Amino acid sequence: MKKKLRNLSLFFVALLIIPLISACSSQTKPYDSSKKIGEQINYTITGIDAGAGIMSSTQTALKDYGLSKKNWQLQTSSTAAMTSTLDKAIKEKRPIVVTGWQPHWMFTKYPIKFLKDPKNVYGKAESIHTIVRLGLKKDDPEAYTILDRFHWKPAQMSEVMLKINGGMDPQKAAKQWIKDNPKLVNKWTDGVKKVHGKSLKMTYVAWDSEIASTNVVAQVLREQGYKVTIQAMEQQPVWASIATKAADAQVSAWLPKTSGLYYKDYKGRFEDLGPNLKGAKVGLAVPKYMKNINSIEDLKNK
Repeated sequence: MKKKLRNLSLFFVALLIIPLISACSSQTKPYDSSKKIGEQINYTITGIDAGAGIMSSTQTALKDYGLSKKNWQLQTSSTAAMTSTLDKAIKEKRPIVVTGWQPHWMFTKYPIKFLKDPKNVYGKAESIHTIVRLGLKKDDPEAYTILDRFHWKPAQMSEVMLKINGGMDPQKAAKQWIKDNPKLVNKWTDGVKKVHGKSLKMTYVAWDSEIASTNVVAQVLREQGYKVTIQAMEQQPVWASIATKAADAQVSAWLPKTSGLYYKDYKGRFEDLGPNLKGAKVGLAVPKYMKNINSIEDLKNK
């Protein structure tokens, strides 16, 4: 009798375990182009921080493309969590849809592509602008000049981001990049007088791209004699810090779309020095092995 009860118990345990194993294995199945993409990833787009402009645009995309009606949802996480999930998915060739932006090291490290956006929800290519507080030109003309001249290309920004992603300290990565690119840095500092210990504060959004750009500019200013402090904040506080003169500058304003709301809200309370990088882009991205998924509309139809 005891043996029968034991066998019966093992039978019920097996009934409980088998579905769990099946569920786990279903999560690790490679991408199958013959099946609907939504069913394979539980109709979920892997996002980043809730306050990021790309998250707001993605919510609009879900509505405008009719994805919300198909039970698609946007999962809030963080940049680190999103890229970690992307890394695991690509290693196992599993399907995944993420919020993406370029320049970013993930487009260099991984075989991923942007999905076409025929409704132009995410807007066309953006520029990243340098924004400074009112009065900086008069108070610190040397810093103003360097900030005004600061301009680089997406590939150059990616070099710094890859170093940081590889484990290098951001300030050390910035120093190394400056050492390797003297001609470009000299264009920013040519003819600018050295200062002695003047304080300067920069704020930034803790995205990989902005960590790279802020650390590079801060280090250039330090080598010019400034005592620079940098502080990471959410987007709204970054703009508020410049508008209230609590900070002197930021080099992380994605325009006209991503930071457009804050640009409008604080207009007249800051000075826009123009783009420090052109050709930035935001949108939804997938691995290139998802060959039949090339447009946001494909998420609904395939």
